[in-house]
Amino acid sequence: MSDYRAVFDAQITFINGGSLSAEGFRLDLPSKDTDEAEIARLLVQHLSLALVGEVRLQGLRVVAEQHRGSRGIANASAVTPGGIHRLVDLSHTIRAGLVTLPGVPAPVITPHLTRADAESRYARGTTFVMDIVTLPGNTGTYIDSPFHRFEGGADLASLSLETLVDLPTEVFHVTDAGQRGIPASVFYDRDVRGKAVLLHTGWDRHFGTPQYGVDAPFLTEDGVRYLADQGVTLVGIDSVNIDDMSSDARGERPAHTVFLGSGIHVVEHLTHLEALAPSGALFTVVPPKVEGFGTFPVRAFAKVPQA
Repeated sequence: MSDYRAVFDAQITFINGGSLSAEGFRLDLPSKDTDEAEIARLLVQHLSLALVGEVRLQGLRVVAEQHRGSRGIANASAVTPGGIHRLVDLSHTIRAGLVTLPGVPAPVITPHLTRADAESRYARGTTFVMDIVTLPGNTGTYIDSPFHRFEGGADLASLSLETLVDLPTEVFHVTDAGQRGIPASVFYDRDVRGKAVLLHTGWDRHFGTPQYGVDAPFLTEDGVRYLADQGVTLVGIDSVNIDDMSSDARGERPAHTVFLGSGIHVVEHLTHLEALAPSGALFTVVPPKVEGFGTFPVRAFAKVPQA
């Protein structure tokens, strides 16, 4: 079932004087049949405006487009205890030769025990394989622990499952952003305390290609500090890095420094975030329990209501 949004220009006047105007405003709708009067009411509610005198909409059209989390739209996308849900896989597939980050070695998979070897050692017809995987921790979809950034920080074995499993989630769909950096203001309209914040940029479409590492979206430093101050549990992105990797950044990594220094998990190289509603999913991302290791691939997934 498709989501629908209204696109319009608006002129809002207030009974105590003053006005507010908007051009090309986009607003989530409960259905494609929502009438103009209801759209005007939803606009006022979304903007949390008081003492509104009149709302005039111009050039109104309704388009099939993914919801972005407008206030006032009933959230039918929350997983409830005992409710029927489905799982959405948010991880890239790891395979031999996969390049995740430019300059980082690809995984190598070699046999330790082949099926032919097994049959020669065990009963006839008893075959199995045992393989060896050599890979950097930064392969595929992975999580960063504080040890990744700070000597003496918590390693993978120290991470609490309560901060990794069934996290209430806010997804910010910014695929149509006109800039690479995602600023703090994007998050102002939602309560993110104690939640997983997932940034859907759409950059995962380039994963495994040279374009993936060029001019990729990232979280700005003011966005980093805002989310840390709000007390988020985890921040994930479907881009090559949560920090700016371009030469403009001069090698600085504010997201990794602030988040990991505050015990906030970082997950990079997510995919399929378009399948999640802005709110209501439960996010899980669990790495192996490895001592003295800072980052490792994960099977990241979300619970969403069964359609």
